Amino acid sequence: MVPLIVLAVVFIPMAFEARLAARHDRALRAGGAFEPPGDVYKWMRVAYPATFLMMALEAAVRASEMNQVFAAGVAVFVMAKAIKYWAISTLGPRWSFRVLVPPASSLIRTGPYRFMRHPNYVGVIGELAGVALIARALITGPLSVIVFGILIALRIRVEERALHV
Repeated sequence: MVPLIVLAVVFIPMAFEARLAARHDRALRAGGAFEPPGDVYKWMRVAYPATFLMMALEAAVRASEMNQVFAAGVAVFVMAKAIKYWAISTLGPRWSFRVLVPPASSLIRTGPYRFMRHPNYVGVIGELAGVALIARALITGPLSVIVFGILIALRIRVEERALHV
């Protein structure tokens, strides 16, 4: 049961996010946004869903149960999604899966960006950690956080370079 829960709570919102990102991507490009070189998006687009699939598989192998660790994972996941969606709503049509910089853009300093520079990525790492707990993914969970954390660090360098931060 836990692997199916993992797949549902991860991939249903991911489908919504992909549609929203694609719509914003088209609008940003139509408005003259540029995509800076060196982005790791091609790796992220594979690694992000793959990490969750691997954790769901580990949950199946371990026969993970709904217990206190599962409940803690759900809490972490929900808080992470809240941070991520706050960042997405603050960025509005500027949010996309890709790094796209509109002409004459400036840093956003409202919403969660008042408190941290990259709240979307804090949310993503929280999603991974939450699902790792839900799935009791003792191997793929930490590995996913590390690998995707490295990709996020590389992505942040591209974003900050593009915005001249």
